[in-house]
Amino acid sequence: MTDKTSPIAFLQDELPSDSRQSRQIARRQMIAEAVMAENSIRIEDLTERFGISLMTAHRDVDELVNRGLLRKTRGIVTATATSLIESSDVYRANRQASEKKMIATAAMQFIEPGQAIFLDDSTTVLQMASQLSAKVPVTAITNSLTLMNALKDMHDVNLLALGGQYYNWCNAFMGRMTINEINRLRADVAFISMSAIIDDVVFHQSPELVDIKRAMFNSAARRVLLMDHTKFERRALHSFAALDEFDVVIVDEQIPATHLERMQSKNINVVVARSDKERS
Repeated sequence: MTDKTSPIAFLQDELPSDSRQSRQIARRQMIAEAVMAENSIRIEDLTERFGISLMTAHRDVDELVNRGLLRKTRGIVTATATSLIESSDVYRANRQASEKKMIATAAMQFIEPGQAIFLDDSTTVLQMASQLSAKVPVTAITNSLTLMNALKDMHDVNLLALGGQYYNWCNAFMGRMTINEINRLRADVAFISMSAIIDDVVFHQSPELVDIKRAMFNSAARRVLLMDHTKFERRALHSFAALDEFDVVIVDEQIPATHLERMQSKNINVVVARSDKERS
């Protein structure tokens, strides 16, 4: 029985449970998790572990290699040590799924019907998609192909898809063309998530994504940051903005008290997302 909060369940929900593509997505997710947990695995071992042919194992691994998650050398599969392992949409969907959903639910209070909103490519913001129908009519603007597919058939959602150069590892569009499109728009709210918080400044490891998020930040009247508690334990290279530059910072209930108290002492507008159990 699959845990509904697991990353595998998150991916399976996107397709019918009996579809070949759904099984393929779930299997590749499990392969990625196994390699990350063990650092390296022989492809032959993957065939035995997952009951697949050698050709299927190579095909699955090659897709994960293309996404920047894994490296394949002479029949050995290893987890990449580069920053893309943090940026990959598949890898990011692995982490803190329940906290992300909780934070996304809290973020919905900052949307009003009739507004135009920027939604970045993060998996935390992606969790808002399934709840957006409660706020329609709304104009959703995003560079995320995953979000575009999630919203394209939603009634009363005016979807503005930002084009540009497509990047497979994050399943999103970036680059100068994307930034130019954003700069021509003015939205009511931008919903943004980043990789790390260091000294009350948010960071991301991808300079290209920093540029996209910065354009959204500058083109919105209000800025909402969505960050789960683990972001306070990570590091990333490129600075983006101080926490007090955001109108709202949403965190989950597992945030250490020291971080919460420090932010509150600096008059940062912090919202702590609570589970249904905690709210009741």
